[in-house]
Amino acid sequence: MMAAGTAAERGLKVKLIEKNNRLGRKIMITGKGRCNLTNACDDVNTLLKNVVTNSRFLYSAFYNFDNFQTISFFENLGVRTKVERGERVFPDSDKSSDIVDAMRKYLIDNNVEIINDTVDEILADSGTVTGVRCSKGGFIGGDSVILATGGISYPATGSTGDGYTFAEDLGHTIVDLRPSLVPLTVSENWCGELSGLTLKNIAVTVKNKNGKKVYTDFGEMMFAHFGITGPVILSASAYLKNMATDSYTISLDLKPALSEKQLDERILRDFAQYQNKDLINALDMLLPKALIPVMISLAEIEPHKKVNSVTHQERLRLTELIKNIQLHVTGFCPPEQAIITSGGINVKEINPSTMESKIISGLFFAGEIIDVDALTGGFNLQIAFSTGRLAGTFC
Repeated sequence: MMAAGTAAERGLKVKLIEKNNRLGRKIMITGKGRCNLTNACDDVNTLLKNVVTNSRFLYSAFYNFDNFQTISFFENLGVRTKVERGERVFPDSDKSSDIVDAMRKYLIDNNVEIINDTVDEILADSGTVTGVRCSKGGFIGGDSVILATGGISYPATGSTGDGYTFAEDLGHTIVDLRPSLVPLTVSENWCGELSGLTLKNIAVTVKNKNGKKVYTDFGEMMFAHFGITGPVILSASAYLKNMATDSYTISLDLKPALSEKQLDERILRDFAQYQNKDLINALDMLLPKALIPVMISLAEIEPHKKVNSVTHQERLRLTELIKNIQLHVTGFCPPEQAIITSGGINVKEINPSTMESKIISGLFFAGEIIDVDALTGGFNLQIAFSTGRLAGTFC
């Protein structure tokens, strides 16, 4: 939509072909239906730092159309915005439909023709685009084609991977696709027993099989029947690049504000207060109730042992466990559960200053179909807006 509207603003005759019965279905579900449309971070360098894959490729796109230009763009279309925790930007109304409606108005005001049809093939002759062939409408000619079909996440919204096939048929290379910003499965069965439990203000560290630290974060996570999810876990998943050849261990620190010594002193104070209670009934001030039996079991302490009988070694095992719970990642949840797709059109085959293909003249790319992805917080939608703006400017 951004690419089409931008091209039409230049006076070009633009047709937007949408296979869904309405525009912007994926935008409708972003930010839990509120649409975290961008991030109000200070500058382009901060935007780039939040891009996990091929950040340098986006330098021109971000400088051409940055986060503050995105905010102004929507406010000029009548969408008031607000900034929340983590500099996340949302419509003031908390309705993603306001963003979709604004984009639709942008298209209509610039005379973009919206066609409900499915593209079957992008056509080219002698290395130059000539148009597309659609299921219902047949051949539609054009000097340029902008391919902005998304990834393979949330296929119910239309992101079914068609664009990768179109690009590959025209000679482009597709970097291996995998889900990103996605929940993780783990080998520890006890995680399923805690399904629905949220842990706040915890520290997460991810290491690969060689013990190299690949990611650290602080925030919130949740246990689920399949493993683990929540903001810090989704962000961590973006850094697990080689799941097929590598293995990853996640360490949870439930009390990152306390050193082991401080935590031990805290536990001693609790023990002094509850010395005649069973251990399983003496940790309510320290841990969520559902987590207590699991932690006692992992620390190999008899749950109904009286607090005043807990040994020094047992207490230290509990302390060490609270500071370092180990989880072993077994895989990603399916792409259907992923916020975005990692992988896509090889950036070496795209001109980063225009988003035009280096292989087929007149073919442009925008958004998630390109091998770029970022962390949560509005950065992925900013990639879509920035690359769409650039493609629409030079098509």
